[in-house]
Amino acid sequence: MTDTPLDPQATDQDLVLGPVGQEIVFENDRVRVWHIRLEPGEQQPLHRHDHPYLVVAVHGAKNVIQTVDGIKIDADEPTGGVVYRDPGAVHMLTNVGDTTYLARLVELK
Repeated sequence: MTDTPLDPQATDQDLVLGPVGQEIVFENDRVRVWHIRLEPGEQQPLHRHDHPYLVVAVHGAKNVIQTVDGIKIDADEPTGGVVYRDPGAVHMLTNVGDTTYLARLVELK
């Protein structure tokens, strides 16, 4: 489903981007591993992925990805589920479910 853009006048240079996760729990020259925890209703701020990445749902939840263009994508992530995504997307993630979302995001450098 498509909504109004977050800021229709914003360019990439205008965007204030947050980090991919709350904390880097491991990093070397090949990977960076982020800790992500979202309580029900909580939102990861607008951010960009500069590397391909895997998301491992340690404790799954019903999430919604909203792109900078306002596109909303359902992202139900079951416990133990793993997804791969290509880099470049600017988006935010919101836990719209009633369980805590806990994940590890592995960036492939």
